[in-house]
Amino acid sequence: LLLLLLLLGRPGLGAPGQGAGTWSRFARLPYPQDQLFLHDTFPDGFLWGAGSAAYQTEGGWRQGGKGASIWDTFAHRPATPSGAAPPGPVGGDVASDSYNNLFRDVEGLRRLGVSHYRFSLSWARLLPNGTAPPNPAGLAHYARLLARLRERGVEPVVTLYHWDLPQALQDAFGGWASPVLPQLFRDYAELCFRHFGGQVRYWLTMDNPYVVAWHGYGTGRLPPGVRGGPRLGYLAAHHLLQAHAKVWHLYNDHFRPAQKGKVSIALGSHWIKPQRMIEKNIKECQKSLDFVLGWFAKPIFIDGDYPESMRSNLSSLLPEFSEAEKKYIKGTADFFALSFGATLSFQLLDSHMKFQQLESISLRQLLYWVNSEYNNPQIFIVENSWFVSGTTKRDDAKYIYYLKKFIMETLKAIRYDGVNVFGYTVWSLLDGFEWHRGYSIRRGLFYVDFQSHDKKLMPKSSVLFYQKLIEKNGFPPLPENQPIEGIFPCGFAWGIVDNYIQVDTTPAQFLDSSVYVWDVHQTKKLIKVDGVYTSKRKRHCVDFAAIRLQISLLQEMHVTHFHFSLKWSLILPLGNLSLINHTLVHYYQCFTSELLRVNITPVVALWQPMIENQELPVSLAKYGAWENTETVQAFVEYARFCFTSLGDHVKFWITMNEPSVKNLTYTAGHNLLKAHAKVWHLYDKEFRRSQKGKISIALQADWVEPACPFSRNDQEVADRILEFDIGWLAEPIFGNGDYPEVMRAWLRRINSVDLYNFHLPYFSEDEKKLIQGSFDFFALSHYTTTLVGSEKEDAVKYDHYLEVQMINDITWLHSPSRAAVVPWGLRKLLKWVKSKYGDVPVYVMANGIDDDQNMVHDKLRVYYIQNYINEALKAYTLDNVNLQGYFVYSFNDKTAPKYGLYSYVANQYEPKPSLKHYREIIDNNGFPGPEMPELLCPEELASCSECHFFRTRKSLLAFISFVFVAFIVTIFFITYYSKRVKRRYK
Repeated sequence: LLLLLLLLGRPGLGAPGQGAGTWSRFARLPYPQDQLFLHDTFPDGFLWGAGSAAYQTEGGWRQGGKGASIWDTFAHRPATPSGAAPPGPVGGDVASDSYNNLFRDVEGLRRLGVSHYRFSLSWARLLPNGTAPPNPAGLAHYARLLARLRERGVEPVVTLYHWDLPQALQDAFGGWASPVLPQLFRDYAELCFRHFGGQVRYWLTMDNPYVVAWHGYGTGRLPPGVRGGPRLGYLAAHHLLQAHAKVWHLYNDHFRPAQKGKVSIALGSHWIKPQRMIEKNIKECQKSLDFVLGWFAKPIFIDGDYPESMRSNLSSLLPEFSEAEKKYIKGTADFFALSFGATLSFQLLDSHMKFQQLESISLRQLLYWVNSEYNNPQIFIVENSWFVSGTTKRDDAKYIYYLKKFIMETLKAIRYDGVNVFGYTVWSLLDGFEWHRGYSIRRGLFYVDFQSHDKKLMPKSSVLFYQKLIEKNGFPPLPENQPIEGIFPCGFAWGIVDNYIQVDTTPAQFLDSSVYVWDVHQTKKLIKVDGVYTSKRKRHCVDFAAIRLQISLLQEMHVTHFHFSLKWSLILPLGNLSLINHTLVHYYQCFTSELLRVNITPVVALWQPMIENQELPVSLAKYGAWENTETVQAFVEYARFCFTSLGDHVKFWITMNEPSVKNLTYTAGHNLLKAHAKVWHLYDKEFRRSQKGKISIALQADWVEPACPFSRNDQEVADRILEFDIGWLAEPIFGNGDYPEVMRAWLRRINSVDLYNFHLPYFSEDEKKLIQGSFDFFALSHYTTTLVGSEKEDAVKYDHYLEVQMINDITWLHSPSRAAVVPWGLRKLLKWVKSKYGDVPVYVMANGIDDDQNMVHDKLRVYYIQNYINEALKAYTLDNVNLQGYFVYSFNDKTAPKYGLYSYVANQYEPKPSLKHYREIIDNNGFPGPEMPELLCPEELASCSECHFFRTRKSLLAFISFVFVAFIVTIFFITYYSKRVKRRYK
């Protein structure tokens, strides 16, 4: 993969506009390899940190002589027109109370193990009126913080201005709309450099000037709330750039020689992708980044002037820099400080600046764009993360997975794309006031109860995640992540699944008993002769052309087993034996016999639920379906008929295939279990001895993983879901004959607390004995893995009944239908089955993924099959799971659109690349290593003793055949020449 990425090119020397190649480059990256999780570490010396901003976390707005800031004023505006004040704390008056809990915050940093802490100085705390004289209490506060950080070995990264302008400067001069501000900002910076510069190596002049200028002075969404329109917004930005440049030159000329620090500006950006990958849309994406990030980055990192796209589109709205100012601004950053995440993305980005393209959150592509556009700068990510709901407490799974995604993308940018990133900062250290969103969201690693007096820091699950990541310096490869070599045992079942086989009972022309005359002179057609018939011949299986085609396609796969379901509703349309579809039964008989003829074992399910009537006969579906106990007996009679009609050809039965617990009532599930058990006992008592087959039930079993692996609450949720999804039907059969105690306990709890009335029926002792042990093997269908959490985060994905939140790990591969590709989930599931139900023989009866019917995306299925089978091999080899078979879902796109190994287009079946890949695995019986001895499997013994006798004496039979033929030929020649001799004498 790295070689492919090198061939596609890393960015060379940057130039304005060169970043436009980013979108086409990432569209060409190898799929799915480029999207896989990268198990690797960051470069040695990589900086790991956390950040905060003064107004968001300090509080103490009237303490220690602090002056008012524009955010203080903004937050204390009169109540809304409706008269209702917003709920909760007011602005950042108290917030996380970091002003009074300095040691608390530093202790949190120590626990994390970070190398640096980014925080901002409050201009209004140091200079209450915005100008001299300074506030001694403010100077002392930050001196204590820096001293404590030094004691703990944490590097400070200090922001001079993070949006909280002293209100006095806004009142006196109009804030950043005034040309006076750059000089006042320089004076403030000089105070900070003189007092703190000896302890600070990294300075940031200001944070996200786009937000300050555009929403502070243009739209008025944020303080100081001036609605000056675009012209005033661009003017404020002009002054911000001048102010930044003044401070950089101040440090460079007067402080750098002694303090040896570095100065930059924290620039926020979004990411944007084209609606369609065409040149016009790509140009619009480039323009969008120019108008937000390039607005400030190009003057600083390239040539001292605004992007050409802004100049050509904004005309006189955009202020002009003199040539001297351009030279003064150019190069005023010692590194590229980048802010990316929930502050700007999908929040404060002006919709007009998207230029009708699509916003995205791809940090990796943004890093590549910055690298290409701005001369390969050293990049320091000084703010990055996402958010969780304000009601989320300590199990912040959503936050973890966004963090994991962003850090993974940073690692790929370094390792794959050659981007020079030297540090990463999580935002933020602790929960605080989130600007225009107040306390409705949380972004901290540490939880703060804003209603409490002491404001203790309580570590969230994300603390443990980030802590371990820092310890390991990334995501180092682990043995369990590596594929293994090995093969499956002799007789392993390699299968393919089709929900329902293609049934075409159209009679062949050879069954027509009519006589025809060919009119060779006029019409050139066959003309039927009325009243004249030939004798009818008996039907043969070869008369069904559809069978021959399906069998040939299956042979191409080299599978040993084929799994499909019968249609109960068509075999017995009335639900009983009063009306039998003999033609269909004959078709199934032919199909299974033809499978056996080509050495493919039929695996047949008696019933599989479908949308229409649950695939039950209409008469049963109409009267309660599985809610009705009469369906149980009807199923037993149907099974008896199938065993009698097809049992000579079918030795591998499934009573019920993937009954959907999501759509079952407890009563229906109760009856379904009894029906399965009765059918199993029917086969065991009346058919097993003569037919010598095996029978069980096949359950859908996707794995469930706790979203926060460190959370006991999330683990309890995961265990509960496994019992409700799998244990509900599995425990009575494979366990103790009754439902899982977890289910009963949970239903008792919610029935008593929430006044529900969910009744889980009870089995009698006889029923328990009937159901318990009614299996010959454990058959499961597995497709994906789901993450679950206990904290309610997204109402759409929250199950109130089971009190579970579905979570998505956005670093996982996903199919077009958003099914997660998580191969290790299969291994965990197989280990779970063994731990709960012992050394039972296990078959993975269905395992597959969808595609978008584009050959490029069949690469996902190739990856899926390869890695899921390898995880199955780990379960067999390393975990000693008694795994006896694996089946891919599905046979073809005609019967299972987007899932097939054969595509179906224009009435033609075409093998996909994944079919060839699966066939290769089958031929190798797994993944043999180069030095692994070949496994010599004895041939399958025939079911009859006579066949066994002949199979084991092939050489002897060949010799006897040769002697017999030679004897016949000799007798022939002797007889022939004897007759000739007699004639001659006569």
